Amino acid sequence: MNYVTIGGEQKASAIALGCMRISALDQPALSRHIHTALDAGINFFDHADIYGGGQCESDFGRLLAAEPGLRERMILQSKCGIRPNQYDFSKEHILQSVEGILSRLGTDRLDLLLLHRPDALMEPEEVAEAFSALEASGKVLRFGVSNFTARQIELLQPALKQKLVVNQMQFGLMCSGLVDHGICANTEFPHAGDRDGEVLDYCRLHGVTIQAWSPFQYGFFEGVFLDNPKFPELNAKLQEVADRYEVSKQAMATAWILRHPAKMQVIAGTTNAQRLADLCTACQVDLSREDWYALYLAAGNKLP
Repeated sequence: MNYVTIGGEQKASAIALGCMRISALDQPALSRHIHTALDAGINFFDHADIYGGGQCESDFGRLLAAEPGLRERMILQSKCGIRPNQYDFSKEHILQSVEGILSRLGTDRLDLLLLHRPDALMEPEEVAEAFSALEASGKVLRFGVSNFTARQIELLQPALKQKLVVNQMQFGLMCSGLVDHGICANTEFPHAGDRDGEVLDYCRLHGVTIQAWSPFQYGFFEGVFLDNPKFPELNAKLQEVADRYEVSKQAMATAWILRHPAKMQVIAGTTNAQRLADLCTACQVDLSREDWYALYLAAGNKLP
């Protein structure tokens, strides 16, 4: 396993286990899955208060209660701010959300709390009050955001005493917007437009770790591109390159993300223990520049 440094000091596995679907597992299967992750070197576990309507955190919490000492081997992250038909970054909601998260997980602290999706009614000073209260109580150690543009981070950060250390964004071979604008700069190519305030470069400049969610999806949860007949050229190239590096196509698609010098962290949401172990072999791949660009082009992109 490779590791990235979050917030300048926290050593986190380059592949994190996303816990959005773990409510589909019974307790023995969940235990096997978590131990597979730990045995592979994964020490980072990503939650959100809405996953499974809270059931995912509750199931995870029961596992922690049943296996004393497990919590100390983990970095636990959760997210809040999404409510039915609205987003809510009010102080009251953030504080209430964290109380619920801690209760369900059965822990006294979160290592990281992220604001889940931008709230158009966000008042930075109110968020700051919530973050300071959570930090002072020891209930949250570090803070970040998810799906934020560069300008939204710049709007929030000055109000905070704490540095935002994470921005969780969708990124992968078939959702490569984080790099498309920079590659197509000074052209009239379709991807030349700046959609996010050059958030990838912004995060690199300010020491914010990008966490790549849904790395194998195309569109907005339209499906996975791996072995999908809609993407024959990409899958053929993935197979060709994967064979040369002696890994699976899934591992190669992960290695493509990890190859970027931003030192991103990949959120793997699989609930299949064997697939998770296979995906971790991506850390063994030293992907060449030529192969990185070959895969980018096979995904339907063009270079100016």
